[in-house]
Amino acid sequence: MIKVLHPGIYSSIQDLGRFGCAKNGIPIAGVMDQFSSQLGNTLLKNQKSDAVIEVTYGMAKLEFTSNTFFCITGADFSQKLNDKAIETQKVYKGTKGSVLSFGKRKYGARTYIAVQGGILSERVLNSRSFSLGITPRIRLGKGDMLSTADSTAFDYKDFTSVQGHENYFFNSELDCFPGPEFDQLNTHQKKQLFDSFTISEDNNRVGYRINEVIENDLDSILTSAVLPGTVQLTPSGKLIVLMRDGQVTGGYPRVLQLSDKAISTLSQKIRDDKIRFVLN
Repeated sequence: MIKVLHPGIYSSIQDLGRFGCAKNGIPIAGVMDQFSSQLGNTLLKNQKSDAVIEVTYGMAKLEFTSNTFFCITGADFSQKLNDKAIETQKVYKGTKGSVLSFGKRKYGARTYIAVQGGILSERVLNSRSFSLGITPRIRLGKGDMLSTADSTAFDYKDFTSVQGHENYFFNSELDCFPGPEFDQLNTHQKKQLFDSFTISEDNNRVGYRINEVIENDLDSILTSAVLPGTVQLTPSGKLIVLMRDGQVTGGYPRVLQLSDKAISTLSQKIRDDKIRFVLN
């Protein structure tokens, strides 16, 4: 098991989310950065869908109360095991009583703690992902005990590590394709849509708002389906990019749709970071 000594700013349990529930108004939820979380599970020989701990903006501290192998992927928050610096994208053994902690941010917004066999929290609608209104809680708290699988008798030589993942966090380009209302934009609006934008302070698991304004003379639409990665153009001319906890319907024009890779990239951005939509 793992004991939460300090939950940090915002930490939760997430897997790849819950599917087939949108008809009931239930968001997909799940890890914000699927690329990083699946990388950690792959390095541990887990299923890619196994639940992980998602730590947003660091500062968390966890104690291993039993032996297990683990891996840190995603953002680098100067992670340490028993006060000794450790690397991302490399498998370590957390022995009983050892403490994993996170400190100063180097890059990224979200880091992932994958453990061998995954985090075995309660399943709700076939997913372990925390989600507002769906699970009893949306974030971890001090003193929480997280169940993990019994560690299999692997040796370090059975695992691998990867390097060169850091560039992923400094890429400002977000791959996308036209949304259902894209063709309602005029030529000037379309040109504005592919300028450089700045992430606002209003960004979280539900959505990311953009600071800059696009001229908008479009009418609102009938409430229609939206997805994680849907880029909505609000009446004020500001853009909202829906993320994993975003609603399942909306009435703002859907001008773009991000790829899954782009959603993961965006999830590692923070306030004042630059982004640019790139049409595929």
